[in-house]
Amino acid sequence: QVQLVESGGGLVQPGGSLRLSCAASGSIFGINAMGWYRQVPGKQRELVAAITSVGRTNYADSVKVRFTISRDNAKNTVYLQMNSLKPEETAVYYCNEIITERTMGRYEYWGQGTQVTVSS
Repeated sequence: QVQLVESGGGLVQPGGSLRLSCAASGSIFGINAMGWYRQVPGKQRELVAAITSVGRTNYADSVKVRFTISRDNAKNTVYLQMNSLKPEETAVYYCNEIITERTMGRYEYWGQGTQVTVSS
């Protein structure tokens, strides 16, 4: 069993910055892709950024240049540095990971979500 625990959300003014973290723990053999999604009520969850096991990154067009995804494999943690935040980016942010467990089974996991509110 694996758990993902997110942290770092909160209230920030427009133009401000936040750094989200998502730490995985449990029966982990390896972590493949890691990503961040966000969702607002009434809308579909959307991909914000993703990073592969070898560090290749992918971003939604709307966040390119302003957001940076990174990972610390030793800590089984993925980060999302968000700069120049906009009010329309208020959402619940979820981490998503494809994890190979010690049983060699490969599964997709989601974090519990962390609220990011961009408001003055």
